[in-house]
Amino acid sequence: MKKVVIVLLIIIISLIALLANSNNLLKIIYKKDYSEYVEKYSKENEVDPLLIYAIIKAESNFDNKAVSNKGAMGLMQLLDETANEVARNESIDYKKEETLYNPETNIMLGIKYYASLKDQLGNSVIAIIAYNAGIGTVNNWIEQGIIKADGSDIENIPYKETNMYVRKILRDYKIYQKIYS
Repeated sequence: MKKVVIVLLIIIISLIALLANSNNLLKIIYKKDYSEYVEKYSKENEVDPLLIYAIIKAESNFDNKAVSNKGAMGLMQLLDETANEVARNESIDYKKEETLYNPETNIMLGIKYYASLKDQLGNSVIAIIAYNAGIGTVNNWIEQGIIKADGSDIENIPYKETNMYVRKILRDYKIYQKIYS
């Protein structure tokens, strides 16, 4: 009986210690793996690295071997066609799996792709929507008045998956800002 009480006390004390320092617990959940690449390429492309961590968390949860049911690969879940186009534009040697499973290359291509969407669309929220649904789809939604070009009405995103995706990234981005700013 004494051993059970001691074990329970240790568990309770451990939980109290964890909760007392919840920022450390949050840093375990909202990690910054591959920071050397995220920081480097975010700076080069004038993108907030905390937003990129939120995108990577949503896309792959930092699993560099992740593959989606649509064939998107790696940390930033790039489709072969998209990654190949960005690589070609940047004069980067591209070999599908070798490139997309390489953390540095995947992050570099993903950030360059996101930055190009942001430049084309002029808004970071709309760029997040396009990262998931595609720029053609987003342009159509804006032209049809389904969503606003300023990203102020994300609740109107018609694709449920994209709607939830954007909300998750924006929520996680705020958490990353709270933890690391």
